[in-house]
Amino acid sequence: MTDLNRPHQPERPPRGIIWTDLVTLSPWVKVKELMLPLPWLLLSLTLYGTSLWPLGGIGSFMFFLCALRLNHEAIHGNLGLLRKGDNLVMHVLSALMLGSNHAFSHCHLLHHKHAMGPGDCEGKCGHMSLPQVLIYGPRFPVDINRAAWAGASAKGRRRILIDWGLVLGVVATALLTGSQILLLHVAAMSVAQCLAALFAVWITHQGTHGSGVAARSQRGVLARLAYLMFYHREHHLFPKVPVSRLPILADRLDRSVAGYAASRKPVIGWLEPRRFKIEP
Repeated sequence: MTDLNRPHQPERPPRGIIWTDLVTLSPWVKVKELMLPLPWLLLSLTLYGTSLWPLGGIGSFMFFLCALRLNHEAIHGNLGLLRKGDNLVMHVLSALMLGSNHAFSHCHLLHHKHAMGPGDCEGKCGHMSLPQVLIYGPRFPVDINRAAWAGASAKGRRRILIDWGLVLGVVATALLTGSQILLLHVAAMSVAQCLAALFAVWITHQGTHGSGVAARSQRGVLARLAYLMFYHREHHLFPKVPVSRLPILADRLDRSVAGYAASRKPVIGWLEPRRFKIEP
């Protein structure tokens, strides 16, 4: 029986966990969330204009990671904005990340609904091996956009078209001006889009199908370096809790739910702090 055909029962959020107090963000936290990718973007663009341009790739990687987090919060409405504000954030990030985030939004909400089962167009790469997902990577954005276009409403399709219009505008500007800064940014974002299947899906879902665990979840330094995006099990159980509050939620689950901590699957087990060390 293949992994895709293996019976899969999504993990349900445990009862009795207090989480609604974690939803509301202060105005200052909202501003910090919205500005999160900006320093890394400025760093990468600055380095791309100098003889140290290869180091700009580090800034681009971190920008893409932080932009994924910000876009993810906009998808779930966790920024404390009106829905128009969330859509604006996704449009702006689409232009900067060179991909339609409204297409990704459509498929990501299906990912939560179907949870690695049939109909989860985003999560299917979580069933792959590492070599398979690396080969599949360049096709991942294509599949996401095709699935979103096929399933989206007329309004959703218009937003996808706006995203791609913005992307084409950035690419055309880079090509017509010949700007080294813009061309290197376009190249870096193109590579990042090809690796999104690995870093945005596979790394937090591989090996979890049929395990009874919604996703992998990390603690310690690696979790902080990943801007808390590796608290992914907690996110799947309580998607309305902002990413910045997931460590608090994880602590409540570890302390209050019998067997929760013992059943957790870390992203990278040997980078777990000793006090959290568990079997992968």
